[in-house]
Amino acid sequence: MVFMEEAPLCPSLSFTPGGASLIDTPTDCEIVLVSARFPIFPIPEPVTGLSQILRRICRPHWYEIIELIKCSKGLSVGELAAALDMSYMGVKKHCVAMEKLGYLDTWRRPKTVGRPEKIYRLTKRLDPLFPGIGNEVCLSLLDAAGQFDPNAAEKMLYAYFLRRTGELLPLVEGGGLAERAEKLAAERRKQGYQSRFVAGQDERVDTIDEFHNPLEPLFERFPTVVRMEVQMFEKLLRTRVERSRSVNSGLILYRFALTSRS
Repeated sequence: MVFMEEAPLCPSLSFTPGGASLIDTPTDCEIVLVSARFPIFPIPEPVTGLSQILRRICRPHWYEIIELIKCSKGLSVGELAAALDMSYMGVKKHCVAMEKLGYLDTWRRPKTVGRPEKIYRLTKRLDPLFPGIGNEVCLSLLDAAGQFDPNAAEKMLYAYFLRRTGELLPLVEGGGLAERAEKLAAERRKQGYQSRFVAGQDERVDTIDEFHNPLEPLFERFPTVVRMEVQMFEKLLRTRVERSRSVNSGLILYRFALTSRS
């Protein structure tokens, strides 16, 4: 766990128990940590899915290569080099690196004259990079179900949490509360919840802090989802859980306080 001490060339950012506030003193760039409950978390491992892909394709030209191949039936190094105005060997180096990571594969495209040409294609491992069914579609389906049965949406959501509980239970079993909570945070992180287990100090209880929740669009439309999520935590961790939500500009923190210590 790392704590920020200073950030040069920026306004001062003061962390307080109620959240972070920007102090308009451009020459004073010290970040003051008022409470130990506001650590700067290192990026945990393993990072999977979209987060892992984004970390890896941040390298220069990788996304441009991926986008060009996505909008084609496969491209050769020569075709990519011409489209990007880059050297053949420069593009080849990037393609080989992405192939080793499993993002690209190759096949041989027949030519009318000469040997078949090596073509690069995207693999399924890059699927999380491109949008699938979004929030609007999911919410529309739930609303449509409610036209047939007023309780249909809640029943569907309950079935979802019941299934997720069953899937997670064998993955978090064993050990004390803290160990189970760590396992649950790791599994939730794989699903995009940006979840962290925080061990309680100075008589504070342990918490699971989540900085993103993919189910956020459901909470306002279907408030019972909040309770369903808490019940899932309680079932998995075998303890009472209190959920809170705090918002600071575009930053949201969901905190699940575990009332028992292991």
